[in-house]
Amino acid sequence: MRLSILDLSIVPKNGDRHQALMNTLEIAKQADELGYTRFWVAEHHATGAGAGRSPEVMMPFIAAHTRKIKVGSGAILLNHYSPFKVAEIFNSMEELFPGRIDMGIGRASTGTISDVALQRHRSVSVKKGDDSKNQIVELLNWMHQNFEEENPFSEIKSHNNGTLPDFWLLGSSSWSSKTAAHLGLRYVFAGFINPAMSFNIAQNYHQEFKASDNSGKQKPELMLALNVFAAETEEEAHRMTAPFQLFEYRLKTEGDTQSLLEDEETALAILGNRFRSPEINLIDPRQPPRFLAATPDKLYDWINKIAAVFGANEIMIQTITGNHQARLKSHQLLADVFLKNT
Repeated sequence: MRLSILDLSIVPKNGDRHQALMNTLEIAKQADELGYTRFWVAEHHATGAGAGRSPEVMMPFIAAHTRKIKVGSGAILLNHYSPFKVAEIFNSMEELFPGRIDMGIGRASTGTISDVALQRHRSVSVKKGDDSKNQIVELLNWMHQNFEEENPFSEIKSHNNGTLPDFWLLGSSSWSSKTAAHLGLRYVFAGFINPAMSFNIAQNYHQEFKASDNSGKQKPELMLALNVFAAETEEEAHRMTAPFQLFEYRLKTEGDTQSLLEDEETALAILGNRFRSPEINLIDPRQPPRFLAATPDKLYDWINKIAAVFGANEIMIQTITGNHQARLKSHQLLADVFLKNT
């Protein structure tokens, strides 16, 4: 089983944003040594809790300080950018680090006002996804120099060094799974966002996949992203989820995107009876729990069962906590059971 990491550069409660980015680098270096397949960084705008907003900045920084792990974006929000510029950025990274760059592409709103702020031509009418599929097709055409002759863009050369980043489409809806399938793309499903519909959406990707010479994929390749917390005891693993549970509660009830994640004791005290202990059994692998929090051996069993029923080639883990040492320990424990024989 291939195992990878998605990191949001969580700002530590008693640290700052510089420390958050240095923590991300330390996690990436550890993942490289432990044998994780890839390390991706997120694009989240205007949030105080996470410093991960510019994958195109962090990716070459991480790649320069690691040896072999693939480095990628989880994801570049293409609905806010020029496909031509994105193609050139990733071609440049691939030229610097051949064979190590992943191009993870998605779409998302960052908030009504910040969506407008991200646009070159400011307009309150900017909407998520109006032409998302067209943007993806255009990006692929830039990467592969595959515009129709009558398209003016066919006259522009998007240079590369003979190799291209691996292209992944990320999403949490049936739109993204169908788009990935119809274009013959690798697909990452964010199971931590939409766990209830995960299995059906993943099945649609497999069933509707069409081989593509443009993307180079002749068969589907699915990566499943999950919230995973590993600790030496189940109680410790459950407690690790409390800061993120509190963050989500504040976001839902107050619209708070600026508060830092609390430590575990504080989060548990504030949540009180609102704290939800993660499941202690995997009842149905077709419906992964919101949080997979357990001991390494139990997680090994659960994750392999989930991957098997989903037809996933790879699992990407997300461990959202401000406790940097607990996160490093979680990744170490998972590597001990998943990667020790690879």
